[in-house]
Amino acid sequence: MTEVPVTSVAGRPLSSRGARTRRRLLEAAENVFAELGYHDASIVKITEAAGVGQGTFYLYFSSKKKIFDELVLDLNHRVRQAMTEASSQGGTRPERELLGFTAFFRFTAEHPALYRIIRQAEFVSPEMLHRHYDRLTEGYVAGLRQAMADGEIASGNPEVLAWALMGIGELVGMRWILWAEKDELDPDVLAELAAIISRAIGAPEDGR
Repeated sequence: MTEVPVTSVAGRPLSSRGARTRRRLLEAAENVFAELGYHDASIVKITEAAGVGQGTFYLYFSSKKKIFDELVLDLNHRVRQAMTEASSQGGTRPERELLGFTAFFRFTAEHPALYRIIRQAEFVSPEMLHRHYDRLTEGYVAGLRQAMADGEIASGNPEVLAWALMGIGELVGMRWILWAEKDELDPDVLAELAAIISRAIGAPEDGR
């Protein structure tokens, strides 16, 4: 999926300096929303964390709600990119699945705010919550459908399978990455997850 180029509030393309400032604001917002929650966060706190003036904020975002929405899309883009790049290194569908999951867990460890912000979106910006999951599933469903057509995995409903696998990934990440405060899954947990994924997708036992 092609991402829409970012612009200023006025709709002008950003310079390199402007893009860096916008990135600083998003990074600051990620930390502030995760720490304080949407309602206690403020533009003042975000700009202070980013080291820019309030006037600068309004060159890039029109409101607190707008930067929150943009942050959801930004996190979504980055986690999808990480998972896509990792899974492309796999030779079989089970390998690609596990590599994608591992990339998701790594991103979660590096950006624990992902869970907190997506959960806030359920109440603050439901449309962004839906867009987040729609974007995650769009390419995923297509990949599973192709794997079914190629006979790599069992035939079935690729959309249901995609949502089921994402549910597994989110809860495993919450329990064994966030709550355990670890950067990666323990080997025994990873092995069990690999077995569960293989059974869920109906992969041949020899992996081919």
